[in-house]
Formats: sequence, C-alpha cells, structure tokens
Amino acid sequence: QVQLKESGGGSVQAVGSLKLVCVAPGYIPGNTYRAWFRQLPGKIRESVAVIGYGGDTIVAPSVEGRLTISRDNAKGISYLQMNNLQPEDTAMYYCAAGRELNLNPEWITYWGQGTQVTVSS
Repeated sequence: QVQLKESGGGSVQAVGSLKLVCVAPGYIPGNTYRAWFRQLPGKIRESVAVIGYGGDTIVAPSVEGRLTISRDNAKGISYLQMNNLQPEDTAMYYCAAGRELNLNPEWITYWGQGTQVTVSS
C-alpha cells in the first residue's frame, strides 16, 4: 500500500504564504506524476497542479501565478508553494500520485490524508 503524507498546512493571514510538503515512497511504478488537489468547505475536490518526473507542470488557471508545484525526485518529495493566500484558498489540501500529466482526478491512483490550510482576512 502506497502512503502519501502531507505536512505544512496551518493558519495564515491573507497575503501570507505557506509551503506544503508531500512525502511519497520514492519511485512508484506507473504513477510518476505528483499532484495537489484541494477541497473547499461544502464543495467537491478540485485540482490545483500536477508535475511530471521531468518537471513539466500544469496549473489550474484559478491559482496560476500564486501557487507553484515542484518536486525533488531524489527525496521523493513534492511541494506546493502558496503565495498571496486569500480566504477563498481555505481548504483541505491533498497530495496525490497519478498516471498522467493531467488535472483530471481520474488519473490519480494514490491519495494522501490531507492537510488543512486556513486563511483569515
């Protein structure tokens, strides 16, 4: 069973920054893409960003320019740098491992448990 573990969530004031970290067990055959999703209160889970093993990325238009995905393949870690946070970014953030460079969650095989981000105005 592949386990992904997020950390780095917390409470921050608007325009502040946070960096989320996802630790995965290194190389997962067939699931080399790493992604971040979020679930806002009362809404369905939505995609944030995805990154390939070589560094190619797709970022959701709603967060582009503020949220940046990156990874360290040697350490099996992916990151989500979040800048200029706004109250509407308040959500549970999930990291994931998937099979395609695609924001559609149907390509995700493994999920983390989530880390809460709360942004106050």
